[in-house]
Amino acid sequence: MRIVDKLNQAEESGTPYFSFEYFPPKTEQGLVNLYDRIERMGRTGPAFVAVTWGAGGATAQRTLELSEACQGIFGLDTLMHITCTNMDRGQVDQALAGARSAGIRNILALRGDAPRGDEFWSACSGGFTHAVDLVRYVRETHDDYFCIGVAGYPEGHSESTDPGQDLEYLAEKVKAGADFVVSQLVYDADIFIDWLQRCRDIGITCPVVPGVLPVQSYQSFRRLVHLTKVAVPETLRQALDDVHANDQAVKDLGVEHAVATVRKLQAAGVRGVHITTLNLENTVMRVLSALDLGAEARRLTPRISATQTEPSNVVPGAWDDFPNGRWGDARSPAFGNLGSYVSTYGTAMQKFDSGGSAWGEPTEVDHISELFVGYVKGSVASLPWSDEPLLAETQRIKDELVRVNCLGFWTLASQPALDGAASDDLTYGWGPRGGYIYQKAFVECFVHTAMFPAFLSRLQSASPRITYYASNRAGDFVTNAYSGPQGDGGAVTALTWGVFPGRAVVQPTLIDKMNFLAWRTEAFHTWEEWAAMFPKDSPQELFLREMADKCWLVNVVDNEYRNADAIWNMFQ
Repeated sequence: MRIVDKLNQAEESGTPYFSFEYFPPKTEQGLVNLYDRIERMGRTGPAFVAVTWGAGGATAQRTLELSEACQGIFGLDTLMHITCTNMDRGQVDQALAGARSAGIRNILALRGDAPRGDEFWSACSGGFTHAVDLVRYVRETHDDYFCIGVAGYPEGHSESTDPGQDLEYLAEKVKAGADFVVSQLVYDADIFIDWLQRCRDIGITCPVVPGVLPVQSYQSFRRLVHLTKVAVPETLRQALDDVHANDQAVKDLGVEHAVATVRKLQAAGVRGVHITTLNLENTVMRVLSALDLGAEARRLTPRISATQTEPSNVVPGAWDDFPNGRWGDARSPAFGNLGSYVSTYGTAMQKFDSGGSAWGEPTEVDHISELFVGYVKGSVASLPWSDEPLLAETQRIKDELVRVNCLGFWTLASQPALDGAASDDLTYGWGPRGGYIYQKAFVECFVHTAMFPAFLSRLQSASPRITYYASNRAGDFVTNAYSGPQGDGGAVTALTWGVFPGRAVVQPTLIDKMNFLAWRTEAFHTWEEWAAMFPKDSPQELFLREMADKCWLVNVVDNEYRNADAIWNMFQ
């Protein structure tokens, strides 16, 4: 069914409605487990579900696969995103043909990430420079078959300096054939209500649905706000700061604020809400239950399906209860980061725009080392691989990080060992109060190919307490973390775990071959993105592309968390 027809029916009858948004997981097992989650959440009766599209069609096949499953298997009207980033006309035609073949009649037409160089972003052949061009093209080539949604920005697009002009651009997209609007995230209901009235005042009469993302974890929320620049009420910001070490309290605040925001929108006559799930379930279900939305929202509780393959020591629901960061469980539907959400609405990650000048113009290996050392010392605010300064816990190993980066081991991630820190510790704590936190020391770094053989030799001759994963861009892979008789590198190592009253041991931070290789792709691609900041064939561009080919990504773990000196002896 065309989504706009469902939204108009709801508006005419005064019926509240909601929808969900998912992103294609990075791993096959994550995708399998997401299907089980969508089947449960679909029984609550969403008006539609949306599936995001990676910039430049990076997730095109998986987006289509997930959209086809939502539409055909689960019987949910599906909104498939399509962006213009690095997409030529042939790719757009292929995506639209795939959608039609799958019976998908609804698309969200987006521009996607902002330009960062011709190699990284380019307008589509045929004039696809903005989302309005994509809307016109879909209408010209497919007439009224597709119901078209577009993005709206209550606080203005990140590249716009004139809110009035922003509204005119939105009106132009509607005039070109868009049927409805989905807004960027809303944390302040008054901002959306005022913006919606301005939309109506200039003649935008189609349905406009506000986007809502309940706070899931303190760190992910901080990063989201940092990247999107979305306005956050000071009361919410302060409340989150006060309980940031208590993950459950953060989630409770997230639910409370999301519920209050939706209720305020409903009181102003806004019937619907589009919930960005980040592929998580528990918090979203709590919001629906509190709002009394959804046919089965109150009685549905997350469960572990027989099709899932969670390790036996992971508590059902732990994927949602604790942060799902880069080193979370790769089998989690939420494994990955916020990039899938941030880029899809055209709110580009600001790291290249804001940090580029601070990263200099590297043409030598020493320039890279100097940059990483500056980041560890705090004189450089970000890196291409990291949007924010180092966490406070890193101060404990700062001297060692400075030393190894000076030597040419460019560290992307690290953590100190911990032996029973209090769960409410302001620096190291997480989870419910009254518990204890443990960590193994680990270091992830790029190592130049000239240094790698000697480094690998040290790792191979080290005590068995040291485990490692290493891979280059070409796909060569070595590890000493084996499991099973085949020695396939399938072992799972817990990097962080917590012991809390009344519950089993929780392991939110894991490293295994699957999640290491999933991150490797992104890590090496970032070299290319950085290179694209510079003119084609310039010394800087050529050097950075060369680094992508001449580095190994290495993750080293010291499994003796009570005495972690051995890990630093590897870096000589």
